[in-house]
Amino acid sequence: MIIYRAKNYQDMSRKAANIISAQIIMKPNCVLGLATGSSPVGTYKQLIEWYKKGDLDFSKVTSVNLDEYKGLSPENDQSYRYFMNHNLFDHVNIDKTHTFVPNGLEKDSKKACDSYNEIIRKQGGIDLQLLGLGHNGHIGFNEPGAAFEKETHCVDLTESTIEANKRFFASEEDVPRQAYTMGIKNIMQAKKILVVVSGEDKAAILKEVLYGAITPEVPASILQLHNDVTIVADEAALSNS
Repeated sequence: MIIYRAKNYQDMSRKAANIISAQIIMKPNCVLGLATGSSPVGTYKQLIEWYKKGDLDFSKVTSVNLDEYKGLSPENDQSYRYFMNHNLFDHVNIDKTHTFVPNGLEKDSKKACDSYNEIIRKQGGIDLQLLGLGHNGHIGFNEPGAAFEKETHCVDLTESTIEANKRFFASEEDVPRQAYTMGIKNIMQAKKILVVVSGEDKAAILKEVLYGAITPEVPASILQLHNDVTIVADEAALSNS
């Protein structure tokens, strides 16, 4: 595991974007596993900037996203498809037919998950998986206690996740109660994993992830067993480590 210490969020974002851009340059038809949330937004902004300068070409890149809310359409401004379009895809020359997000409108959970696992397999696996880190150690929507061997599955969102997300919706009733997420098994099968972590509020959990016991109670702790993980964290997030 390689740990890069960044000065701040902006520096973290730039360092992470450097790693992703190197992957694209070395393998133009690479498969990127992408994440949503506030942590990777700066990384995506940096990639867009380099694309606009002519330094990056996304035309052959394929992407698969970690997760999507069950019940939200791609046009819903809180869906993760919308997030990815708004924060990256609309601003670079990626072929949107080669960008995959779980189908939130598929009511049959088994069908949605089997279909997504098949999509990942058809791409030949993920070359680089980008991850953020939840306050409880979750990656994707794999909450504490989730089995390590699971592939894409439907999860019931925890009360703390619903509480954290309700600020984005008109009312708490509008917050989805379930999501489709890649499982730990999908994530661990990626050839390379890149984790971005920012802020003092993540310091305690990051220390557990890096140096604590490997346990489903801290889902990201499993990353200790992957042979190619890079953590890019700012000084605040590494203040306990």
